[in-house]
Amino acid sequence: MTKQDSSENQAKLVYLAIGSNLGNKIQNIDKAKLELKTHNVKILKCSNNFESESWPDPSKPDFINIVIKAEVYCGALKLLEICKLVEKKLGRVKSKKNSPRKCDIDIIDYNHNVLNLENKLLIPHPRMVDRNFVLLPLYQIDKSWKHPKTEKSIVNLINALPIKDLKSIKEI
Repeated sequence: MTKQDSSENQAKLVYLAIGSNLGNKIQNIDKAKLELKTHNVKILKCSNNFESESWPDPSKPDFINIVIKAEVYCGALKLLEICKLVEKKLGRVKSKKNSPRKCDIDIIDYNHNVLNLENKLLIPHPRMVDRNFVLLPLYQIDKSWKHPKTEKSIVNLINALPIKDLKSIKEI
């Protein structure tokens, strides 16, 4: 029996990005949110749906993306395990990196910490600052959010995006 981390008894604020570009994308995202709830992920806020080109290959089907703000009582690696379980339950199969998928869940922020855990998980998500489909939904639910590593505001991060990235995403 392993000793439980005492911090697991305290609520942690997390931000998750959920996306889908196969099948009924909106339904996939709704199912992901329901599945997360069954694993004690308490959703506090949820962005609207945003549609964007598939990244990095825009010839693939467009994505629908959201960001949720949630409360969890587990460690970051356990949260990653939960996200992977939900992805698998919704039909995600191991395939080539960035290939189309029914469900993709990324941990964007875990309790405003900077973490590198067992070479499995980097938080904040290392490429989030380049992704319109993360930054715009995140701004919608938390206009005061700051990057845990750089402390740059969400507004500054959005303003740093290329104009073409801002024009290529739409709220639906």
